[in-house]
Amino acid sequence: MTTAAVDAASSEEVYSRRWAAMVILILGFMLDLLNVTIVNVGLPSIQTDLGGTPAQVGWIATAYLLAFAATLITSARLGDLWGRKRMFLLGLAVFALAGVWSALAHNPDELIAARAAQGAAAAILAPQVLTSLFVLFRGPERATVLGMFGVVAGLAQAGGLLLGGVLVTADVAGLGWRAIFWVSVPAALIVFLLGVWLIPESRAEDALRPRWSAAAVLTAGLVAIVFPLLEGSAYHWVPWIWLLLVAGVAVVVSVAAVEHRDPARRLGALLPLDLLRQRTSSVALLVQLVAFGAFSGFLLVFVLWLQDGQGYSALEAGGVSVAFSAGALIGSPLVGRLTMRFGRFTVVAGTLLGAVGTLAVLGAASAAADRVNPWLLTPGLFIVGIGITLVQPPLTTLFLSRVSPRYAGSASGIWTTAQQFGGAIGTASLSAVFFGAVAAGGYRSALTVSGLTIIGALILAAVCCLALPATDQSAAISQEGQPNSA
Repeated sequence: MTTAAVDAASSEEVYSRRWAAMVILILGFMLDLLNVTIVNVGLPSIQTDLGGTPAQVGWIATAYLLAFAATLITSARLGDLWGRKRMFLLGLAVFALAGVWSALAHNPDELIAARAAQGAAAAILAPQVLTSLFVLFRGPERATVLGMFGVVAGLAQAGGLLLGGVLVTADVAGLGWRAIFWVSVPAALIVFLLGVWLIPESRAEDALRPRWSAAAVLTAGLVAIVFPLLEGSAYHWVPWIWLLLVAGVAVVVSVAAVEHRDPARRLGALLPLDLLRQRTSSVALLVQLVAFGAFSGFLLVFVLWLQDGQGYSALEAGGVSVAFSAGALIGSPLVGRLTMRFGRFTVVAGTLLGAVGTLAVLGAASAAADRVNPWLLTPGLFIVGIGITLVQPPLTTLFLSRVSPRYAGSASGIWTTAQQFGGAIGTASLSAVFFGAVAAGGYRSALTVSGLTIIGALILAAVCCLALPATDQSAAISQEGQPNSA
């Protein structure tokens, strides 16, 4: 079973070592989540050591998410076609190599390229995890495993913030910030070796082939959107920067339009226009982009402000930020019941709680004459954490509950891509806002301007949620269903 290919839909044999395989798969996925947050607390040290500009600091945080978003759908299809175990192991190997490259980077541009490579590697392994778990488990076991999957995701995000702080502050073997990248290398290699032994291979009989040309054009469009957000201030927002931003949006739209116009391309389109025209899908994707961008940007600018503006060590910043993840974990058990009962209003509540929590953090920061007491920041962070928990899972449920079965695979791929791209937009735009405000009025002003921008984005997301159709219980039930493939 460890070498034979298994069809995801038709196999009736139960793999005896499926629980061990689950642990390895989730550990691989945790490497991705850890590497999203672990870098945030290391950014001030990286900037000091490598001498990066504010825009380059933003790119270090954004490149990973942008590469992940651009690579995900194609990687998911390659897993269905060539084998999910094979792609998972390939992703781990590239992830480890990119970790070495990141740790050895000599300048900001090299680190940005290495982070992009690591984000692409994470996109190769990540979609194989959920799909493989879907294949390995059935019935009540599957529900249990997917529930554990969500809890582990929250723990990994908290662990990344704290682990990054510990490694940078401890200055292990004199490595400083480089330790946050070295630590992923042996971890990835151990998971790789155990994966070779324990994970069974699986494929899809009717796998969709990658659309290489469409994926390349889509990637160019996504980069064209993010580049002006990060570099616009450096170029003083000259006309070509605005034209590039408009062109990026036009390119993404053209991918959907061209694929829809050609009947041969319509089946398995990267961006199915019929799906995007549905009100639930389009509104949910818009809310996803805005809200996830706001939450991602919040974590970045908050950690930068703590260290650069307040003089916190990386460990102190990571420890304070754990309150965010604690709120997310505590809110998790209630999400399912709240979504069933209140539908879209659960998401509205989550976005507004995020805005209230951000306002509480701003209040605590403005009330402090000098160095803010971390305990005064904790309630606001905790509320923001609850807010993101009330946004992400319910919004995903509402989005997928109205998707036609023929678009289930494409929808899950588009959804995850939108989440990561929203994170890229949030980190890019809010890092630019933050550093621009620092240059104009200092760190206190920068936190205020960034925080108000985040609050405005979350209120906009709440208003957009009201355009979602009212959802009855039967529509809101999360299907046992579809793996995260594209």
